[in-house]
Amino acid sequence: MAATKPTRALNEGTRKSMQSNKGRDTKPELALRRAVHALGLRYRVSVRPLPKIRRTADLVFTRAKVAVFLDGCFWHGCPDHHTKAVTNSEFWAEKVARTRERDRETDRLLQEAGWAVVRIWEHEQPAEAAQRVSHVVRGAKATDGSVS
Repeated sequence: MAATKPTRALNEGTRKSMQSNKGRDTKPELALRRAVHALGLRYRVSVRPLPKIRRTADLVFTRAKVAVFLDGCFWHGCPDHHTKAVTNSEFWAEKVARTRERDRETDRLLQEAGWAVVRIWEHEQPAEAAQRVSHVVRGAKATDGSVS
């Protein structure tokens, strides 16, 4: 009989730590929002770009159809900063792999619906990331005839 795979964190401390992670308004997210706002861009926060799909973007530019996701290095498996967990490593490796799969699926679904997707790592400098966002948003507005 095959060994069962863990479906959740094994110890209470880890479970509580996971539950206490904020879903929005994290320090990197607030810094990115300030930087994007300083460039004169206005956006919606924590919105589903496609209401029928349970995926929430951190910043959404509805007119330009641009969804911005700020991905945490640990949770989304950053190639530069992700560290493998020592305790319960199989659980964490599978969790990060599922998250990365879901991210790719989200990108595909949004792109098929005509949205541009910008993914930013939490370790990126907010000003530089905001410039990337601005470039995509202003480019999207220019192609749909909107005024930037």
